[in-house]
Amino acid sequence: MGNCINDIHVEDFQSVVSDMLMHNRSVLDIISKIQTSAGRVNRAVIKAVTQCGCIEIDGKKQNFSEDASMEELAALLSSQLNGKLCGECRHAVEKEIGGSLFYLAALCNTLGISLYDVILKEKETLSTLGAYSLR
Repeated sequence: MGNCINDIHVEDFQSVVSDMLMHNRSVLDIISKIQTSAGRVNRAVIKAVTQCGCIEIDGKKQNFSEDASMEELAALLSSQLNGKLCGECRHAVEKEIGGSLFYLAALCNTLGISLYDVILKEKETLSTLGAYSLR
């Protein structure tokens, strides 16, 4: 159960992706599909703003003190998002994020990388370095 995220086994997901991706295992195709999938995630969020209106983006400059602590910054900085995804938009965004996860798992399979190990290493990096690890 160590490779489990809320009863979903990452390795099982990666295995299902491997089984599903039979017709084209080209690393070049997978990389281009990752890019396309990321665009589809962005487009789903943009549609929630521009077509549905369930969320709004308030993209103003965020002012904060250079000497503010991390806790103070967390309280001062905003996601610049107002509202909440409606059910339909949430479904669309989740579907596109799922597609992105599919192609990331496919790339991991192609390169012989464990997606679970990547998640663990990233979690360890975040835990160890905290805010200094932010990209």
